[in-house]
Amino acid sequence: MAIGRRLDPALALAGLGLFLVVPPFLPQWITFLLTLAWAKALAVLGIVLLLRGGLLTFGHALYYAVGAYTAGFAVKFLGVHEGLVALGLAVVTGAAASALLGLLLARYRGVHFGLLNLAFSMVLYAILLKFYEITGGTDGLRLPTPLLAGVKPDAQHLRLTIYYVTVVLAALLLYVAYRFTTSPLGYTLRAVRDNEVRVEYMGASVRQAIYCSYIVAGVMASVGGVLAGFSVGHIVPELSFWTQSGEFVFVALLGGTGSVLAPVAGSIVFEFVRNYAFKYSPYTWQMTLGIVLLGIIFFLPGGLWSLKGIAARRWTIVTRRSQ
Repeated sequence: MAIGRRLDPALALAGLGLFLVVPPFLPQWITFLLTLAWAKALAVLGIVLLLRGGLLTFGHALYYAVGAYTAGFAVKFLGVHEGLVALGLAVVTGAAASALLGLLLARYRGVHFGLLNLAFSMVLYAILLKFYEITGGTDGLRLPTPLLAGVKPDAQHLRLTIYYVTVVLAALLLYVAYRFTTSPLGYTLRAVRDNEVRVEYMGASVRQAIYCSYIVAGVMASVGGVLAGFSVGHIVPELSFWTQSGEFVFVALLGGTGSVLAPVAGSIVFEFVRNYAFKYSPYTWQMTLGIVLLGIIFFLPGGLWSLKGIAARRWTIVTRRSQ
């Protein structure tokens, strides 16, 4: 996994500039899908970070739901309508939940790690479903339009405002994730995937590397849950259900692990493929997604992001031939 490779600043800035300039000229439904894609990409990024250490979680929706319901409870019980405060609370709860569970989960590897995450996620789902008076049960909780630095966004530009807030925050966290992967702790995590025993012999703490990475991944997903909740305006227990975790894993495989930008690419493609699949084949749209994933696995084992490397190699070949 080459997620630790040097990030191309020109490519990153060009892509970010494109996402900041184009949306005002797009239909609102496309802006909505892009907002969801950027928010969910943060949860997918958490999975990609853990994959760096050879760890696959099937329950990462746990922290996605923790973030969303933190915002919901803040509005319902504390009367908090400031979006930045809700995001801060989500960071705290996401970090606290992942730090607590990480004490146990950092001991496990392989299928045990993945299924234990799934088990905790389903426990949260059951709690959200049964405690109706607190969580709203199957009805969920409404998330009203948040204030941004004390100012309520204009209704006419609400969708666009939430989009820009989501993109800017996601871009900042993507950079944080990149810095993490290029830090000594990030390289230690990568070494853990290759040979855990040798890392211990070198004097590095395998458990500490996994534990810290798990907390970072949990915080990323928690912030993504808040941003998605603000965009939709409503949260439900299904945010922590196993199908949501499966979707995140699907997108991680779809986008690839070659860069911290890969989850964004995979998430955007996933949202549009699912939207059009449901539009043209509402009863078989899952099959369409499955076919897309199989195609990626067979023809692009490295995910969509591997197209960048393929294009670069072909360009190099063409350039050398022309000289």
